[in-house]
Amino acid sequence: MNYEPVIGLEVHVELNTKSKMFCRCSADYFGKEPNTHTCPVCLGLPGALPYINKAAIEACMKIGLALNCSINEVSRFERKNYFYPDLAKGYQISQYRWPLCINGYLILDNGQKIRINRVHQEEDTGKLTHRDSETLIDFNRSGVPLVEIVTEPDFRDVQSVRDYAKKLQQLFRYLGVSNADMERGDMRLEANVSVRLVGQEELPNYRVELKNINSFRFMAVAIEYEIKRQIGAIKAGEKLSQETRGWNADKKCTYLQRSKEEANDYRYFPEPDLPEMKVDRLQATVDSIKAKMPELPWEKKERFQKEFKLSISQTAILTESKELADFFEDTVKHGQGHDVNGVQVANHIINKKINIKEVLPTQVIEELRGKKVGIIEDERELEKLAKQAMEENQKSVEDYKSGKVVALQAIIGGVMKLSSGKADTSKLKSILERLLTYA
Repeated sequence: MNYEPVIGLEVHVELNTKSKMFCRCSADYFGKEPNTHTCPVCLGLPGALPYINKAAIEACMKIGLALNCSINEVSRFERKNYFYPDLAKGYQISQYRWPLCINGYLILDNGQKIRINRVHQEEDTGKLTHRDSETLIDFNRSGVPLVEIVTEPDFRDVQSVRDYAKKLQQLFRYLGVSNADMERGDMRLEANVSVRLVGQEELPNYRVELKNINSFRFMAVAIEYEIKRQIGAIKAGEKLSQETRGWNADKKCTYLQRSKEEANDYRYFPEPDLPEMKVDRLQATVDSIKAKMPELPWEKKERFQKEFKLSISQTAILTESKELADFFEDTVKHGQGHDVNGVQVANHIINKKINIKEVLPTQVIEELRGKKVGIIEDERELEKLAKQAMEENQKSVEDYKSGKVVALQAIIGGVMKLSSGKADTSKLKSILERLLTYA
């Protein structure tokens, strides 16, 4: 007998709002001293009352609308009761019966339509650190806005799961709602996996949930392992049941965490301290979000193919990030008056593996036209340009001095602009670092 997998996916993504979901604590918790971003609300102290983060709700709507969801006529928060050592109040504020966004879909590159059951808003938990016989809790992450995207059980192979998850990560970054960095835990994957006989239409009467996986590769191998484990168990006459399993990356196997609870085990009930949200009250917000929605990656990919006559593989590379896509378009625009077309630009960027943080569109066009770019190597001239760029980018200077090393790229960009892309970046970086140290 041949079996096929039946897979549904749950994706959790942390939003990059300034404050937490139900209080004013900073949501920028990563790498900060433990338990320094807390208050009576996210610590669940008696008498503390939550209030809704409007920016988080708007970001959740933006994700839902991009996934072709409808905004629910009435949505509200509920208490999900569970033993949460990493949520001090002992329950999670989430949405179950009244999610914010419902009934959407996403089309994969292979043409498969994946139905989206819901996109709902909730709060993240704190972080547990196990050390010998002790467990330490950092509540800095507790209460950070978290959006959960739940699909129907529409996946039949691991490759489609991977493609879907990568497409979502790309979407989050294009929308600007999250960094979706899986290594930092901004984006986490959970899969519900079952197997059934090929040709069987009804869904299996069980599912195994694989929890909190933070890489596409681990998700793929965990699902593949679980499919083989379940098929083997069925053939051996075992009866599979609802359960939650984790993934052991060292042993390359799943392991039982607990028997899976049903929704009624969480004793959901409406959060009494938060008001319900009605679509008629939110309509102006919904209309505003729709009007400001950026071009989505799959829309951009289709336009690039038609407008610039690019191949599918070229558009896939150039639209991988919004920054690269914008760089390509800026370069093509600059090349219009110099008899340089989109295909030439695309080939040059892809084949030369252009570093868009160090090269300007004008420089690409000059190279394509066969001009020899006169690189500025004189350190006195570079220092003069660096000082001018620092004066014109005071915010980036302050950001760098406060520890945001990535701000250096903005100042380098300023120098490249002043020098028409001719500054020697290998020398420029050390000059800027020296000047910024003593600024």
